[in-house]
Amino acid sequence: MQTLYASKGSESDNIKTNEKFLLQSLDSMYDLFIAQLSLLIEIYKKSKDFQEKNQQKFLATSAEKNPNLKFVNNEVLALLSSNEVLLERIEDQKENLWYLDFEYVDIIFKSILKSDLYKDYMSTKTSTFKEDKAFVIDLFTDIIAPNDKLYDFFEDKRLTWLDDLPVVNTAILKVLKKVKISSEGRFFTPKLFKDMEDKEFGVNLLKKTILNQASFSEEIASKTKNWDAERITQIDTVLMQMAICEFQKFPSIPVKVTINEYLEIAKEYSTPKSSNFINGILDKIVKEYTSKGELNKIGRGLM
Repeated sequence: MQTLYASKGSESDNIKTNEKFLLQSLDSMYDLFIAQLSLLIEIYKKSKDFQEKNQQKFLATSAEKNPNLKFVNNEVLALLSSNEVLLERIEDQKENLWYLDFEYVDIIFKSILKSDLYKDYMSTKTSTFKEDKAFVIDLFTDIIAPNDKLYDFFEDKRLTWLDDLPVVNTAILKVLKKVKISSEGRFFTPKLFKDMEDKEFGVNLLKKTILNQASFSEEIASKTKNWDAERITQIDTVLMQMAICEFQKFPSIPVKVTINEYLEIAKEYSTPKSSNFINGILDKIVKEYTSKGELNKIGRGLM
């Protein structure tokens, strides 16, 4: 969707250029995933540094000399920080975000210390792995993900990261919810693509939509004669073009799956009324294809 939107609907655009942009955007999304995980590691390091400096104060209080080590001993953060595959992946990145922009680690860490979540967690000195995991999940959900300054930072850092953030944050939460005390190896660095077929689907959908944009646009126009063309957002048009492409060019994808997928994307990225509008237009197109026998889907239950 982002790539088609950026191409401004021109079939004359170089397909290879658009394909390159798509794949670079996907790689960039994975970089954001690694950046968010490395932020958790940096926060963990910060907690250790904070504790050591407090202990070394000339006039350290009794509490500072004998601190509650629960956060420092959090098993999930320790597991994350010692995962060699993840650490190698962070090292492979072209830039160390949090070394160059360390102030954002400080901002998040101070927010954690002030939070009721942290105070509740630190009200006892020991915890189970399950409790540690619940704390890290809440920490990410309630403090890191919604932080406005971090949001602005990602927006300034890379063009596509702002749109990628909801997807990446959801992926990180899935990883955190599945983590076990025995998790190791590539657990924190899942593959970007499930398999080569997964990658090829994205590229093929992009190519086939670009090559057929004119005919798809005509089809949309024929179903929206009572609508002012200027009132139909470009994103809505792109989403409908992609859906029509799946109807016509991808016989193994069920119609309901296609429609539901694009309605969800519309709810996330377009106007409040877009999902209802898109649903109405796509429903008309599917009924027309069905009546003409043009909806060629392979397999059972694909209507």
